[in-house]
Amino acid sequence: MHRSADLNIPSPDHMLCFSVYAASLAFNRLYRDLLKQFGLTYPQFLVLLALRQKNDRKVNDLGDALFLESNTLTPLLKRMEQSGLIARRRALNDARNVLVSLTEKGARLTEALDCVPPQVFGSTHYTLDEFVALTARLNALADTLRKHVHA
Repeated sequence: MHRSADLNIPSPDHMLCFSVYAASLAFNRLYRDLLKQFGLTYPQFLVLLALRQKNDRKVNDLGDALFLESNTLTPLLKRMEQSGLIARRRALNDARNVLVSLTEKGARLTEALDCVPPQVFGSTHYTLDEFVALTARLNALADTLRKHVHA
């Protein structure tokens, strides 16, 4: 029987993909704890932030911006609509398109959420320059890898 070292296969803790995966899990747990007081999940938080940045978005544009498939996004949006955070309506110029916008309640909640990013940043113990540089490098890595994935 061959050991992984004999086959030149690195252990998970020496693989970039595992490091990114482990960091993602840690971020998810951190956000879960921080967002619990607001009654939100991390994907719901992302939807609110995306709509705060640009309100009245097409569902497919929102999905593209957040890298969420429609089978994930549609039930998520339904729950958020039932909670009164967002409103969905058909576009006047093309009824095939559904537009999503923040409600007054959702807009107020996004303001209350302003405390979350600084808490996450503080948890990293990075300087602002390190945080910005790491974010830029990870975004560039994600963009590069997406070019090699067949949709």
